Amino acid sequence: MTDTEKPIPDEEWRTIVANVPLVSVDLVIEHNGGVLLGKRENEPAKGEWFVPGGTVFKKESRTDAVHRVAEAELGESVVIDDCLGTYEHFYETADIDGVDSKHYLTTAYRCHFDRNKPELVGDKQHSAFRIFRPPFDELHPYVEQYLNSR
Repeated sequence: MTDTEKPIPDEEWRTIVANVPLVSVDLVIEHNGGVLLGKRENEPAKGEWFVPGGTVFKKESRTDAVHRVAEAELGESVVIDDCLGTYEHFYETADIDGVDSKHYLTTAYRCHFDRNKPELVGDKQHSAFRIFRPPFDELHPYVEQYLNSR
C-alpha cells in the first residue's frame, strides 16, 4: 500500500467531509452505443443509476485516479478519450454519521474500455451495472449533465 492509498481514520474523514469539498473523478464510460452506469448502494445518490467515480488521493493525478477507480470499481482498465470538465455537486445526504451533506468538485472523463468485451467485477458500491442508450431520461441530474456535454 502506497502513502496515497492509506485509509484516513474515520474521525478525520468525518471532519474533512463536514468542512471541505472533496476532489473526485467520474468516469463516463462509453460502450456498445451507450454509457455504463451502476446502481448505487451507498450515499450519496443511493438507489440511483450513476457513473463510476471516486475521490482523488493526495499525490495522485486525476488521470491516475480514473485508472485506479476503473480497476477498483469495475475490475477493468479504461482508455481516457476526453476531459468533459469540472463540475460541482452538492448532496443533502452523506454516508457518514453526524454529517448531513457532501460537496464534490469532480472532473468527468469520457472513456472507453481497454477491451471489447469487459468482464465487470463490480464492488460493494454497486448492486448492478447496465448500459444506458439514448434517449437518456429520468437519470440523476448530475449524470444528465455529463451526458449532455459529451
